[in-house]
Amino acid sequence: MAVQGSNRLLNYLLIYKLSIMARIYLLIFLFVACKKTDYLDIDSSDRPSLVAHISFVNARPQNVGIQFWTYTTQVTKTAVLPNTKTDYIDTQFGDVQINFTEGTSTSYKASRQFGNSAAFTSTGGPNGPIATYYHTVFAIRNNAGTADSLILFYDDLSAPPAGKAKVRFVHLSSGVSAVDVSVNGGTSLFTNVGYGQAGGEVLSGEGYNVWSLGPFVNVDAGEVSFSVTKSADHSGLSVFDYELVAGKIYTVYINETGATVLTHN
Repeated sequence: MAVQGSNRLLNYLLIYKLSIMARIYLLIFLFVACKKTDYLDIDSSDRPSLVAHISFVNARPQNVGIQFWTYTTQVTKTAVLPNTKTDYIDTQFGDVQINFTEGTSTSYKASRQFGNSAAFTSTGGPNGPIATYYHTVFAIRNNAGTADSLILFYDDLSAPPAGKAKVRFVHLSSGVSAVDVSVNGGTSLFTNVGYGQAGGEVLSGEGYNVWSLGPFVNVDAGEVSFSVTKSADHSGLSVFDYELVAGKIYTVYINETGATVLTHN
């Protein structure tokens, strides 16, 4: 009888222990379930961002507006005219196919798959939009001027120092060799910038990161005279003046139609 009582006690303790464990697992399950539900209960403006932010630019020389798409979803509501941009649009991040169409046509003029590599690399194709990051995507002509293409840069929108503006330069003029960019009659900003590249970009080694693909430099605010010349013989391509506002962030690019200045903030 003592043995049977002992066994009954052990069974009771085992059942009690299992009951406690079951209750613990139930509480964990309910807690996780509530956390998932809580995400939906939070106001959308307070939820963690699950999108990338992209400004789309029509840098093609053709005088026609274009629409941008991610896969089969049109993300622009009105046609983007030549040498203009959209505000930042919330779009898909990660592995994304970006396309653009011309006019009212739904046939893609160009498509490019971004983010189709597991590792970050120095070429424009595999590097995809990153959630919560800001990006600029250019619609362009290829260097031979024979076909359309797309190129993506990451935008570092951190504020410049007091009294400064931030400037990036991108060479998108097909058929034109590498260029230099200077300001105010001599101060070099960027040198030997090849087609499809941003001035001062770092594509490998120390300092290589998302910002290094299209870096900004700090420039004194105020009236600035930009000069773009060929690196090989210093022949002039474009000279223009622009008022840089302190605290603002700009991208300057050249294409077949001249120079354009975009403001990011």
